[in-house]
Amino acid sequence: MESNFVDYVKIMCRSGKGGRGSMHLRHVKYNPNGGPDGGDGGKGGSIILRGNHNYWTLLHLKYERHIFAEHGGNGGKDKCHGTDGKDIYIDVPCGTVVYNAETGKYVCDVTYDGQEVLLLKGGRGGLGNFQFRTATNQAPRYAQPGEPMQEMTIILELKLLADVGLVGFPNAGKSTLVSALSNARPKIANYPFTTMEPSLGIVGYRDGKSFVMADIPGIIEGAAEGKGLGLRFLRHIERNSLLLFMVPGDTDDIKHEYEILLNELKQFNPEMLDKHRVLAITKCDLLDEELIEMLKETLPQDLPVVFISAVTGFGLDELKDVLWRELNAESNKLQAITSEDSLVHRDKDMTVFAQELEDEGEDEDIEYIDVEDVDDLEDFEYEDEEENE
Repeated sequence: MESNFVDYVKIMCRSGKGGRGSMHLRHVKYNPNGGPDGGDGGKGGSIILRGNHNYWTLLHLKYERHIFAEHGGNGGKDKCHGTDGKDIYIDVPCGTVVYNAETGKYVCDVTYDGQEVLLLKGGRGGLGNFQFRTATNQAPRYAQPGEPMQEMTIILELKLLADVGLVGFPNAGKSTLVSALSNARPKIANYPFTTMEPSLGIVGYRDGKSFVMADIPGIIEGAAEGKGLGLRFLRHIERNSLLLFMVPGDTDDIKHEYEILLNELKQFNPEMLDKHRVLAITKCDLLDEELIEMLKETLPQDLPVVFISAVTGFGLDELKDVLWRELNAESNKLQAITSEDSLVHRDKDMTVFAQELEDEGEDEDIEYIDVEDVDDLEDFEYEDEEENE
């Protein structure tokens, strides 16, 4: 069964070209030398991205292979202005980043509901010969062509907006924790990579407060090089304010596993190491108090550590207290402000970009489909539209 969670689409976009101005000389009965009256061309339609909190995936754009705005209408006689092309609005979920599919360059970002970002600007309409009349040139026989359209093939990439992102190996208990702390019901089973798509859960806290927790598929050593599920879901924790590392308590070397996870994030994006981190030792219902005390001596000392069991509820209240304290720490707020744009403006690494497109099923070329008549695409040529009525 195909998943409804779509976080990666490739679309060819084209704005509308401006309409050409009219070159017309008024020549009617009783007024054979009426002078120029050619109207201006209309403006071409633009492509505009708009944030919409009602969407949480890019599913509605999965089969939108081409998005073309309308061309501007040509000017006419009697100073008639050409019609303006209709703008096209593309609604995307908040947290969507746009890249140029050919170069991998960052284009723009949509982060909040109602935000509008001009992706491709429509061409301006050309001026008619009426605009060029002067005292010394009372019958100009020329007009402007409209500005050309703009084209770009783009990659829309969704990065989930959440407060806490879960980082851990497969079967570390991430989905179990999300289901225990929130009303989210991710798939839970006793085999690796049970979670195949990210999920969000709203965790309730004291006095009606809450925060959002994001569960992503498990990370394995070498994920930054494409192993396991590779780079596909690592991007979803780039926008998280806090990273919660989860390592099972029955692991042989907890500190070593934590360092492996930390290194994978560093390989993917070194700036993610600047985020606040919390380490949760899961499945502690399998440990006794004496073993827990022994493990505390071997754990990293540079971050908060909490022992929990999502099955029995042990340590979950303490975990929520620690997460809330770290989320609202002054240093975390300052770090979020100073690095708000640093992650967004990173360009794609072209050495892995082609493989990423192939993994997402977006590696095939998008054919250019021309929906206009051939005559309309020819170069603008203006003839004397003089008429006898």
